[in-house]
Amino acid sequence: MSEIVTFLNHGAAQITPTVVEKVLRQLPIWKVEFTQINAPLFPHLVDQLEFLADAVEDFADGAYKDLPYVAFAEAVFALTYANKQVGIIPNFTPFMSRADDSSVVRGVLMQNQKAFARYAEAQGLEWSRVTSNP
Repeated sequence: MSEIVTFLNHGAAQITPTVVEKVLRQLPIWKVEFTQINAPLFPHLVDQLEFLADAVEDFADGAYKDLPYVAFAEAVFALTYANKQVGIIPNFTPFMSRADDSSVVRGVLMQNQKAFARYAEAQGLEWSRVTSNP
C-alpha cells in the first residue's frame, strides 16, 4: 500500500484551485457515471466514490468546513483518477479494471480516516458502511 500512498500524495500535491474548479463543474456528471461502474470485485467502490464526491462538494460549497485541506485535495485526486479511462490498470481490462481506482480511494479513506469519519457522522452516515467493512 505504500506505493499507492506515495502515488496518492504526489497526485494530491498537484491539485490546484483551477483543477478543483474543473472537477466541481464535472462532478454532477461524474456522480452519474460512477453509479454505472460495474466492479463486482470492489463492491464498495461506487458508494465510496459518491461519499468522496459529496465531501468535496460540501467542503467547496462551505457546507462542511471541518475537512482538512489535504483530505479534500486527496479526495479530488481520487475522483479525478477514478474518472480517467486509463490509469495504472486501464478500465477496459477484464476483472481487475477498477483495482487501481479502489486502491486510490481506499488510500484516501485510510489516510484521512478520522476526518472522513467525522464528516460521515455529520451527514448521519455510518462510517463502517462507507469503509470496506460490511
